Amino acid sequence: MPIHQTMEIDPRIYAFLVALLAIAILAGLARGLKLGGNPILRDDAAVRKAAGEVEDGFEARTISISRDGKAALASDGSGRVMVIKRHGNQFAGRILSNAASAHEEVDGLIVDCGEAFFGKVRLSLSDSASWTDRINRL
Repeated sequence: MPIHQTMEIDPRIYAFLVALLAIAILAGLARGLKLGGNPILRDDAAVRKAAGEVEDGFEARTISISRDGKAALASDGSGRVMVIKRHGNQFAGRILSNAASAHEEVDGLIVDCGEAFFGKVRLSLSDSASWTDRINRL
């Protein structure tokens, strides 16, 4: 007589597999709808739009975009300077005060807006010296 053994699988394993499948389906759906992503600042118009979302009425006149498109600096007609950086799949920015500082490094410019929560922003700019002076004179 053959002996048949039946192996029972714990129901928690089934629940785990169903949850894993649901996550995979949602990730595929998000990818298909092109949600999330890694936005970049491609041109001055994108920087102006991001700056206007940070501070209503901020009209950027002078703009420098980091070579990787992940950050930018903008100044308006009244001399205010805004630093903009990518935060998740959006952009965040701060108008710099006299607490801000900037210094040049070999590969770019480091801007510290003076807020620990916002952090330092690294930008790779062709005109980093002029921005360093402008920020340190605030």
